[in-house]
Amino acid sequence: MKLLYITQRANEEGGVQRVLSIKTNYLIEKFGYEIAIVTQNQGNENLFFEFNDKINFHDITLNNVKVFNLFRYKKELKKYIKEFQPDCIIVCDFALKSFSIPLLLHTNVPMIFEAHGSRFNEYKESRFLGLRNTLKYKYRNYCASKFLFFVALSEESLKEWTLFNGILISNPLWLETTTWANLKETKIIAVARHSYEKGIDRLLQIWQVVVQKHPDWLLEIYGKIDKDLELQNIVKKFDIESNIRFLNPVKNIEEKYKEASLLVMTSRNEALPMVLLEAMACGLPCIAYDCPVGPKAIIRDNENGFLIEDGNKDSFVEKLNLLIEDENLRIEMGKKAIESVEKYDLESIMNQWKNLFESIVKN
Repeated sequence: MKLLYITQRANEEGGVQRVLSIKTNYLIEKFGYEIAIVTQNQGNENLFFEFNDKINFHDITLNNVKVFNLFRYKKELKKYIKEFQPDCIIVCDFALKSFSIPLLLHTNVPMIFEAHGSRFNEYKESRFLGLRNTLKYKYRNYCASKFLFFVALSEESLKEWTLFNGILISNPLWLETTTWANLKETKIIAVARHSYEKGIDRLLQIWQVVVQKHPDWLLEIYGKIDKDLELQNIVKKFDIESNIRFLNPVKNIEEKYKEASLLVMTSRNEALPMVLLEAMACGLPCIAYDCPVGPKAIIRDNENGFLIEDGNKDSFVEKLNLLIEDENLRIEMGKKAIESVEKYDLESIMNQWKNLFESIVKN
């Protein structure tokens, strides 16, 4: 079985890259598949996660002229597909040109779209509300319908789309741990790159209020730092510098979860956040905004954490204070968190993918 994955970058520190490394490594090591990954603009250099040495990487260099980029992207993809001769193509990239691949290539190779985002995802605050965004969302849905299969990560995600080719396969949990957080530390963790959709600015507004009541608690945010967002200036403005740390991504994130007492997420949109699965596997109760569409698939409100009405800062503050002040509640929710992620077992999820690939080739 030969599979070709198309993504934007494999060398970043995000959930898509984590999942891509886990799945491709498993497909090679357990099933003996041959894997190639197409990236863009040196997107396979200095890989953060470990990818199997047998993976064939191919990079396409694009410039800033988007019209010409589309022609070059099409040409390079067709050339490499002819060279690699895959049995199936899997697209793991939310850019509009990636949605457009079935319209660009006209190939007989079966194509799957793997949706690591909300249909209504925005990468920055939009100044053009209304028709422009509506057309973009409709275009995403139209293109999604042109793939053989559209794989959503949760039922909530699938409901956003109007499709007949949609199926559900969740992200797999890669962690295998026998020790968990003791939930006694005065530390909270967030794991998110500095970007609009991850909503760290919203988290800082919440934290400003919480530290007034709990000045002995610390918030650590692990993620690729973007100085253009000026988050440090917000921290200074709120006078919370002694209660917060911005930290670069680390490979031993499991240990960082175990040093915390709960995880917070204030994203504006998600798919099926690996961060929540990882944190819960380490025994952390989680608090997240009920953004489109991922957190509600994982958090059972008032059981393994709290799911907050999207944008309701006061409610988020209330529940965060509650968990800070009630260690017994943290412990109770932490136990349920561990139990709730067992269904994302790696072997089970990867067998679903194996069955899908083999049914496609067989037919």
